[in-house]
Amino acid sequence: MLQDPAPPLPSAAAPRPASGAAFDWIDEARAARHRAGLVRTLRPRPADASVLDLAGNDYLGLARHPEVTRAAAEAAEAWGAGATGSRLVTGSTELHAQLECELAEFCGFEAALVLSSGYTANLAAVTALTAPGTLVISDAGNHASLIDGCRLSRARTEVVPHADPTAVRTALAGHHGRALALTDAVFSVDGDAAPLPALADACRTRDAALLVDDAHGLGVLGDGGRGALWAAGLSGDADVVATVTLSKSLGAQGGAVLGPARVVEHLVNTARSFIFDTGLAPASTGAALAALRLLRREPQRPARVRQVARELHARLTAAGLTAVRPDAAVISVRAPSPEAAVRWAAACRAAGLAVGCFRPPSVPDGISRLRLTARADLTDAQIAMAAGVVVATAPVA
Repeated sequence: MLQDPAPPLPSAAAPRPASGAAFDWIDEARAARHRAGLVRTLRPRPADASVLDLAGNDYLGLARHPEVTRAAAEAAEAWGAGATGSRLVTGSTELHAQLECELAEFCGFEAALVLSSGYTANLAAVTALTAPGTLVISDAGNHASLIDGCRLSRARTEVVPHADPTAVRTALAGHHGRALALTDAVFSVDGDAAPLPALADACRTRDAALLVDDAHGLGVLGDGGRGALWAAGLSGDADVVATVTLSKSLGAQGGAVLGPARVVEHLVNTARSFIFDTGLAPASTGAALAALRLLRREPQRPARVRQVARELHARLTAAGLTAVRPDAAVISVRAPSPEAAVRWAAACRAAGLAVGCFRPPSVPDGISRLRLTARADLTDAQIAMAAGVVVATAPVA
C-alpha cells in the first residue's frame, strides 16, 4: 500500500539580504590594533625552513629526533590518526596509560592524567580543584591558561604581585576555607623562576593547595630534567599539583596534570576540559613517550640547554642589550616599543634567525620584548651567530 507523501515543510519568508553590519565593529578593532602596532599575522613555515629557530619551545631538540618521529608514525599506524573520542569513551589507549605511568614516576608524583594540551590541563586543574567560595591566589605574571581557568572557576580570585610569597601569605591570612595558589614554575615572558619553596611554605600556613604550571621547567630543571618542583623538593607532596606540557621539552603535543592519585581521580570525574574533549592523538602520545624515554637515557640535555641560555644572555648583555637573566631556557630582551620589537624580529628573520616577539597583551607589564629560547642541540657556532644577529639588528633606543 502506497503511503501518503510527507507534508511539505512550512514556508517561510525569504530572509533579508545580509548587510554585513553585524561585524562592522571588527573593522574598528583592526584599525585600533594597527594604530597601536599590535597586529598579529600567521606565518606558515615550510618543512625545510632555513632559518635558525630560537622562537619555538623545542628546548631539548627532540621534535625532529628520529626516535621521536618514528614513534609518532608507529603510533599512528597502530592506533589511527586520531583518538576517536573523549578519554572516557574511546580516546584512552594503552599508550596514554603508559605515558601517564612513566611521566608520574619520572617527575616524582603519584599519578598523572594526559590531556589534549597544556592549556586544557590548566583549565582542568583550576576548575576542578575550586568552587564558589574557594579563594584562588594567582601570580600577576601567570600564563593565560591559568588566568582563563580562574575566570571559568567561579571562585574568588585575588591577583598578587609577581613572585611574592609574602603577598600570598597575606591573602591567605584573612580567608577561611578552601584555597588554591597558582603560579608558573618558570614564567614564559621573562624566563624567571618562581620561589617555589617559599610559596609552598606560605600555602601551608593555611592548609592551601599549590598548583604549579611547570611547562617551562620539565626537561630543563631538576635532576635529569625532572622539573622545577623536583628541584625545589616538592614533587609528590600531598598538597602540590603540577601541570606540564608535552609540546616543549618533549617535542610533541599535549599536556598533563600530576599530583596525588585522589586529585587525578577527581579530575577524571569532574574536569570538563578532560571529560568533553577528544583524547590526545596517538601519534602525539607515542612521540611524547619516546621523548621521555630518550631524556632518561640522555640526562645531559637539560644541563646543556641551561648552558646555552647562559651563554646567549652573556653575549647579549655584554653588547649592551637589556636581557633578563635566564633561570631556565627563555632569554627575554627588552625592546623600546611594540613597533620596534616587530621590526627587530623581522630584521632577525631576514638575517636567518627566528625569534619570538612579545607585545601587549602577551606581556603583563606592557613592555615589548624579543624572546629567545635556548636549545640543547645548538652548536657553539650557532650560539655566536644568534647573538650576533640580535645585536647587529637591535633598534636604536
